[in-house]
Amino acid sequence: MSQKAKTLIILSLFLSFLCVCNCQCKYNDQSTKIKGMFIFGSSLVDNGNNNFIEKCKAKANYLPYGVDYVKGPTGRFTNGKNVIDLLGEHVKLGPIPTFKDPTTKGNAILQGVDFASGGSGILDETGVVSGEVMGMNEQIRNLESVTIPDLEKQLGCKSNGALSNYLFVVGTGGNDFSLNYFLKFPFNNSTLPGFISKLITGLSQQLQKLYDLGGRKFVVMSLYPNGCSPMVRARLPIPTPHDCVQTINVPLGLYNTNLRTLLDYMMQKMPDSKFVYVDVYNIIRNIIRTPSQFGIDNVRDPCCEVLTIKEGGNSTLCKNGGQACSNRNKFVWFDGLHPTEAVNVVLANKAFNSELNSEVYPTNVKKLIEG
Repeated sequence: MSQKAKTLIILSLFLSFLCVCNCQCKYNDQSTKIKGMFIFGSSLVDNGNNNFIEKCKAKANYLPYGVDYVKGPTGRFTNGKNVIDLLGEHVKLGPIPTFKDPTTKGNAILQGVDFASGGSGILDETGVVSGEVMGMNEQIRNLESVTIPDLEKQLGCKSNGALSNYLFVVGTGGNDFSLNYFLKFPFNNSTLPGFISKLITGLSQQLQKLYDLGGRKFVVMSLYPNGCSPMVRARLPIPTPHDCVQTINVPLGLYNTNLRTLLDYMMQKMPDSKFVYVDVYNIIRNIIRTPSQFGIDNVRDPCCEVLTIKEGGNSTLCKNGGQACSNRNKFVWFDGLHPTEAVNVVLANKAFNSELNSEVYPTNVKKLIEG
C-alpha cells in the first residue's frame, strides 16, 4: 500500500471519529433534556398538515379558527393554541412545524415535526370519509423515509441515539370510532370488542415501529369523551347540560381501558422505553361536571357557528367566516368536536404537572423528561 493510500485511510478514520464525537456532544448536551417533539395523530394535535393536502375535506385554515392565534388561521382546529403548542411551551419549545409544509426541512426539523392529520385514524380506511388524509401508518412512513434522513444530515450521523431525546406524542383513535365504527353501525363487520382489539393491535404495531426507529419517550393521549361534544348532542339530544351520550362514551371508555393496559405491556416489551398515558377523557369529563372550578360557563354549545345537519353540514366544523362567541375562555368546545384553547391549557398543564393517576399514568410528562 502506498504512503498516499495510508494517509487517506488515516484521514478518513479521523473524520469518522470527529463525526461520532460531534454527534455524541449533540446527544449529550444537557442544556435541555428534550430536543423536540414528533407528533402523530388526528385533528386534536394537527398543526396544519391538511392545509397542504388538496383533496382533504378536514381543514381549519379559515376564520374563526385561529381567531386568538398570533398567526391567525393555521390549520389548528381551535381558536388559539392546541394542546401540542402548550405542551411544547412546557418543555421550552417553539411551535412544531408541520410535515407537509415545504419549508419543514433542514434546521427547521431540529425541534421536531408534526405529522398529524385531521380526519385520520389508526386504521388506514378511517380517513376515507375526510377525503385524502395521512393515517398513522403513512405518518410513520413519512418520519422514516423523509424526516429521519434529513435529521441525520443535520446531525452529521445516525439519528437513533438522538431520537431518545425527543418526545413522541400520539393522539389518535377517535376518528376510528366517529368516522368508521359508529358510521357503519349497526352494519359493522366486527363486534365492538373485536373492533377495539383491531385498533389496539394496530396501535401496538405502530408504537413498536416508532421504538424501532429510536423513540424512547412516549406521551399517549386517551380518546376524548366525544359523547359530550356538541356534534353528538346535535344528533342525540340529552336532557341536561352535564349529561353525555353514553352509547358513544362507553365504547370510547372501553377502548381507553385497553389502551392503558397496552402501554403497560409495551413498556415491558420495549427496553428503556417510558410512557405517559394522559387521560384526556377523564380530565374533560371533570371539567364538564364541575365547570366553575376551571372558570368555564358553557359545557354544551359550540363557541363558533357550525354548519348544521339541516344546512347540509355535519355539526362539526365552524362555518367559513362565521361568528365566534366573544367569551371563548368560558367554553369547553370551540366547534362541534374540538376544545377551546382554555381547555387545551388545562389538558397541557395536567399532562405536564398532575400527580393524579386518574389524569396521568404512571407519571407526568415533567417527570418523564427528568427521569
